[in-house]
Amino acid sequence: MNKPTQKELRNELVVVYHRQPYEELVENGQTVMREPRSPNGIIPAIKGFFSHVDKAVWVAWKKAAVGKALDFERRITVSDSYGNYDVVRLPLEAAKIHQFYHVTSKEALWPVIHTFPWLYSTENIHWADFREVNRRFAEAACAEAEQGAVVWVHDYNLWLVPGFVRKMRPDLKIAFFHHTQFPAPDAFNILPWRDEIIDSLLACDLVGFHVPRFAQNFCAVVESLREGVVRHEAPVSLPILQRACALSEPRVTVQLDVEGRSIVIDTCPIGTAPALIASTVNSPEGKARTERIRKDLNTETLIVSVSRVDYAKGGRQQLEAFERLLKRRPDLHGRVKLLLVTVAAAEGMEVYRAEQQKIEQLVGRINGHFGTLHWLPIHLSTTPLTFEEVVCAYRAADIAWITPLRDGLNLVAKEFVAAKQGEAGVLVLSEFSGAAMELEDAILVNPFSRSSLDDTLDEALAMGEVEQRLRMGRMLMQVQRYDIGYWTRHVLARFAKLSEAPTQPTAPDLKPIEASEAA
Repeated sequence: MNKPTQKELRNELVVVYHRQPYEELVENGQTVMREPRSPNGIIPAIKGFFSHVDKAVWVAWKKAAVGKALDFERRITVSDSYGNYDVVRLPLEAAKIHQFYHVTSKEALWPVIHTFPWLYSTENIHWADFREVNRRFAEAACAEAEQGAVVWVHDYNLWLVPGFVRKMRPDLKIAFFHHTQFPAPDAFNILPWRDEIIDSLLACDLVGFHVPRFAQNFCAVVESLREGVVRHEAPVSLPILQRACALSEPRVTVQLDVEGRSIVIDTCPIGTAPALIASTVNSPEGKARTERIRKDLNTETLIVSVSRVDYAKGGRQQLEAFERLLKRRPDLHGRVKLLLVTVAAAEGMEVYRAEQQKIEQLVGRINGHFGTLHWLPIHLSTTPLTFEEVVCAYRAADIAWITPLRDGLNLVAKEFVAAKQGEAGVLVLSEFSGAAMELEDAILVNPFSRSSLDDTLDEALAMGEVEQRLRMGRMLMQVQRYDIGYWTRHVLARFAKLSEAPTQPTAPDLKPIEASEAA
């Protein structure tokens, strides 16, 4: 990675996402850049687009000291397995990052997005800082985009970017993708900045979601806040399944007409990389690692759960269910083990510190009460595993137990299916995760219900090997067909249509809310 030579800097695709597309490490006193260890997740999914367009750039933040000259290049060229592309680093001082991301995004927006309004707080919010950071991202994107280019904005903490881009560059096509869920009007409208956010999203040409429920929620919010809204709907189609569960929708909005503009509403869940996962677990190193995991954990039945510390992930509810299992099933003592990988939040995420403490206390209580010198029921890891370690853990496991209270998608479920390669295994999946709308043969659980958590865990433990193989085989076909390549092709086709469409009328001027109105 190095500074590019002089060349035309205009791009046909400008990706705007707050994180840089690589990890920065200090080795021998020098900063080095390394590809993310996992090929799954938001960053690798987006990076896959760079091999499909002639000129593209990624706009991200980088921490900068206040009042000092920058000690990094604003623009660098990246050369990695995804090709060659440029990254523009937006300098943000620590106080701005803290207020924009750790406070506003996580203390005010995140609880509302995931429908935990009792955790919502504006006590420490400086909305003007959040707005200012979004404006800076928009300015950087506009400076990079050629005439008529697509600016593709990612996730809720950049909700205000489209509105600024539309005012600065009416010629651009603007797309937005939500990697989280989107709440219904009775939750979203708690936000005092709701009109400013919706004004910005209505400046887009395309707004994307993983599953129909989140798209329908967004359209319902728009209808609650605007007059004269017209929705164009179509039946839900594959890869989304028609099934009776919490997130089911028979129809989905495909276009929204509002205030003289037409906005494409796109619904397509991100896929995983099943071929890469298969080659990893089937390699000699992968087979040896899988065998070592089974040997080290030394149990008849291995249950795996992988997530991060977050109240929306349902970690405490899951541990309480496991504790109840051990109380009512003494026959399982010494025969079952839970491998719980719940990655601790990054520094500065105060909102999750209490949640991590509760999880660690629960694990200690369960292991202390049920464990013996020769067996501990829970193996806890709060540090992230490498990609190779985690997919081999999936391969080694008998049951994947994935029970978030709310989740936009959940790629872990798809990774587990890909890692098992049709072999015996059971996927227990929350019906409040987007992936539940794709994986028909998963055992769906309502994580808000004690009886559902208990019954589905018993069902998973009792399922015969023949049924396990049938279910896993059918889910593997689904994961392979609708992989990350399918999602990439789908989105590129959408962008092509946007580029062919005539420029629409400029969205109405935003009406910014004053900082004093934040609370």
